[in-house]
Amino acid sequence: MIYLLPFIAAFIGWITNWIAIKMLFHPKLPINILGITIQGIFPKRQMQFAQKLGHIVSKELISFDEIEKKIHSPETLTKVMPLIDQKVSHFIDHKLSEELPLLSMFINGKTMDNIKAGISHEMEKMFPDLISMLTSQLKNDFDVEKIVTEKVSNFSSDKLEEVLFSIMKKEFTFIEIVGAFLGFIIGWIQILLTTLS
Repeated sequence: MIYLLPFIAAFIGWITNWIAIKMLFHPKLPINILGITIQGIFPKRQMQFAQKLGHIVSKELISFDEIEKKIHSPETLTKVMPLIDQKVSHFIDHKLSEELPLLSMFINGKTMDNIKAGISHEMEKMFPDLISMLTSQLKNDFDVEKIVTEKVSNFSSDKLEEVLFSIMKKEFTFIEIVGAFLGFIIGWIQILLTTLS
């Protein structure tokens, strides 16, 4: 009978950790028992969790300064300029003759090429300023921290539990297994102590 002790202790260790993990999310609404309010940690702290996550995302993950720097890089300009040249050429070759047919009659091919080159050159010079204006406007209008905080704080308790379980399922299972393993070891230690005494 004494040799069942490690298995009983393993079960107790597992069930204790399983209950502890469940109590992270349950009860979802506050329950008052003998003057003590009980509520799952994540439902209780959902607003603080949302604020912290919003702050981390806005400061560490999505930085408009980094986006602006990346867009301003010579590599980005090298990729964008052929597209700009293509749009300028299409406008001058097709749209200009439609909008101003008389003008296109008096401009020869070489002059057209010079106009295209001039417009493309000006666009290349204007591009960094346009990007700076755009990112600055986005920075003012698009508050990442506020958006993430609102989204997460408005999650239902079920949705929050689903999201966190999908991220941490392996870790939660590991905690349960560790509880069972430690209980099993403690059970054997108790048997040894009982036998030695």
